Amino acid sequence: MELLTSKWMIVLYVIVGIIITLFLIGRKSAHTEITINASPEKVWSVISDGSKYNQWNSVINDLEGELVEGKKVNFTFNQNEGKSYPISAEIKEIQENRLLNQYGGTVGVMTFDHRYIIEELNEAVKVTIHEDYRGIMVPFWSPSDVQLAYERLNEELKKRCEE
Repeated sequence: MELLTSKWMIVLYVIVGIIITLFLIGRKSAHTEITINASPEKVWSVISDGSKYNQWNSVINDLEGELVEGKKVNFTFNQNEGKSYPISAEIKEIQENRLLNQYGGTVGVMTFDHRYIIEELNEAVKVTIHEDYRGIMVPFWSPSDVQLAYERLNEELKKRCEE
């Protein structure tokens, strides 16, 4: 019983409590939408052709791997001037002309669940880029620069699809 109330056990309880709290509150997201005057098929053909990303996409470059469910892809994420990061993601789900879902990061520390969502409108489509972040490091990080990068990406996608 003395072991359970020793100061080292109390310190351990506090540390575990802090980690659990950070994990539970560690939730943020980035979200951007744009309307593109193109068909869902046209938008999908641009999003799903990673071999041509370098031709139009300043945010995600040097994509390696196939955009196929269960496969891994690696790429460079150009957040803004001077800030680029190597990213590895697993293709979690694909619904042709509707959804590309990727997942990555370090479980418990910081993960991302990234989705391109294509919704058909009357004569256009709405493209949503949404990314959820989870983990104990999330409270110490702001997704604002990622948000701006995804807004830039959507503008570049619109330009490419409407050419």
